[in-house]
Amino acid sequence: MNLPFFYTPEYNPLQEPFVLGEETSKHIIQVLRMKKGEALTLADGKGNLMSAEIIDDHKKRCGVRITGTQFIPADPRRITIAISLLKNSNRFEWFLEKVTEIGVQEIIPLICERTEKQKFREERMQNILISAMLQSKQPWLPVLHSPLVYEMIFSKEEIMHTSQKFVAHCMEDQKRKLADLVNESLPSQIILIGPEGDLTAQEVQLAVENHFDGVSLGDTILRTETAGIVAATILRLG
Repeated sequence: MNLPFFYTPEYNPLQEPFVLGEETSKHIIQVLRMKKGEALTLADGKGNLMSAEIIDDHKKRCGVRITGTQFIPADPRRITIAISLLKNSNRFEWFLEKVTEIGVQEIIPLICERTEKQKFREERMQNILISAMLQSKQPWLPVLHSPLVYEMIFSKEEIMHTSQKFVAHCMEDQKRKLADLVNESLPSQIILIGPEGDLTAQEVQLAVENHFDGVSLGDTILRTETAGIVAATILRLG
């Protein structure tokens, strides 16, 4: 039986009984009309899954008793998608939802030379990740970074130490299919994906100079958000 699944980042194993936040409490008690004695599953987005029983069905301060805990280790292979923000925010939100379901661990919004929209509603985007995590019943919430100017990627030590680094582009330069290069035995991969209109030649060259391999995602021209999902799927499945 699949129990209702909720996100509770404030989980504290030393607090007993554990009181859920107001928004989660409202959803459990008012929306789902759950009652005292019913069971549910909680996740803190950091690998911890908790089995719980409602002991106080207050609509703002739902109290639960933790009946069991389980830690699910993160995937040993860390996948990062660094992708341009989009003019149409709905399409970017759709991308976030789908790559969370696929199991990407880290997302870096990029501001490239041809990026048309730089506004980023961080709280809304974070809520989309949470909803996708809950829908797909995953114990880990992806890390969503604040937008980063494209050139700054190459000054981030943790990024430059990634095992495999790729840059996807549509230019006729010599490049290989991403699927032919992914090595599942290596611990981390990152791919850079540009905006509508693609990365500029200078941006691609900067990536290549910093040891990013130029790659193709297929034989057709993809929208930015589609390219992100295709890349995530290839990297995740190897």
